[in-house]
Amino acid sequence: MLNLFLTGFVGLLIALGLRRPFIWVLLYLYVDILAPQKVSLGFLSSVPISLIAFVLAGSSWLFLDDKRDSRFTFRQVLLVLLLVYCGFTTMSADFPDAAAEKWAWVWKALVFAIFLPLTLRTRLRIEASVLVMGLSAGAIVIGGALKTLATGGGYNELKLFVNDNTGLYEGSIISCVSVAIIPLVLWLANHGSIFPPDRRARFYAYAQCFACLLIPVGTQARTGLLCLGLLGVMALRSVKRPMLFVAGAAVALVLAIPFLPKTYTDRMGTIQNHEADESASTRIAVWTWTLGYVQDHPLGGGFAAYLQDKITVQTRSVSGDGNTAAVSVDSMQDKARAFHSSYFEMLGEQGWPGLFLWLTLQISGVVQMEMLNRRWRRRYREAPVPANSWQAPLAMALQQAQLVYMCGSLFVGIAFQPFILMLVGLQCGLWSYLGRIEAAERSARPAGRPAPRLLRTGPASG
Repeated sequence: MLNLFLTGFVGLLIALGLRRPFIWVLLYLYVDILAPQKVSLGFLSSVPISLIAFVLAGSSWLFLDDKRDSRFTFRQVLLVLLLVYCGFTTMSADFPDAAAEKWAWVWKALVFAIFLPLTLRTRLRIEASVLVMGLSAGAIVIGGALKTLATGGGYNELKLFVNDNTGLYEGSIISCVSVAIIPLVLWLANHGSIFPPDRRARFYAYAQCFACLLIPVGTQARTGLLCLGLLGVMALRSVKRPMLFVAGAAVALVLAIPFLPKTYTDRMGTIQNHEADESASTRIAVWTWTLGYVQDHPLGGGFAAYLQDKITVQTRSVSGDGNTAAVSVDSMQDKARAFHSSYFEMLGEQGWPGLFLWLTLQISGVVQMEMLNRRWRRRYREAPVPANSWQAPLAMALQQAQLVYMCGSLFVGIAFQPFILMLVGLQCGLWSYLGRIEAAERSARPAGRPAPRLLRTGPASG
């Protein structure tokens, strides 16, 4: 039954795209996030549905879309440079076969991130993209949350739609992404126009946010806990009563602790004592090796350069109390351990130039969304009308999502995670769209005349 539903749903989106070609762009978002070809054991698993959706999305813009409002932004140029540089390092990679395997999906994720902003010409298209990304990731999150409530989950034990431990189906990655999408889900609940913000929309949004909070518990990924902490701190900026928010969060945490699985609290305890945890000690050893490696290879070793690492992992544990405490130090040799950090992933694979491009891409996104947030928040204060109400909250939501990602990526190698690159594409699209509106207002305004208080943001239809 599931196979028939997924096949029928994909077929319906393809058919609807014949009338509204932008739906093919949404189709690719859905396919690349949820991966129905992996979930289905039927027809979809036997056809290259991701490639088909990719081609349809590109063709919809290239042959059928209006390109008068399509603009290239600075960050899209950065993506192009990163794409070219990664292609160069792949050709000279230390492990050509493994590098080619990763390059096979990285180039597609980068190209789509470059392409997506060109299609986001209206508010409706931007909102539809946010909605599809939120619902697609939400399908994975809600399923995982239900299993967490039923079984308590466990590290590497929470089985989602598929059990291949890749993409959003990997525990640490879905923990990071589930926290990152919370601001976007809340934005849809408060400012959406496709599903107006009524009780039903808000009930679903709050339910999905609750599910997002359960995923770090179910996966028992320490990354999720750190991301939740950061999001809570950032929320203080937007809530009306910060002290009440802090008090409520503290009470909720105290009430939740007795219901948390013991395995979860034990694993979170290793954050403070990384020396007693082999996983954390391995990360530090790999990062140390990477810093030494780039001293001799400043341009990086290409994708999968970690396959050549050889490390010594030491763990330190204390047993007993007081004068009877005994310290035990264990040492083991290991090799070919992954970077477990996007920052060191970029440094080891793409060297200093790649890390510089990637950091510039991330930091410029935070800066641009802050600029949009401040400009449009000021405009809304000057002219508090619905047409000016959604821009600043969306910019803030995209900024918070990116900062959560940048926090989570400290401990997970997701520098080229397609979902995150889609968020970058959304940021570029919003920046271009609002910049085009502001430029049109300036050109239409007579010289020396102040800006009008009522600002139009263009048609919402796509």
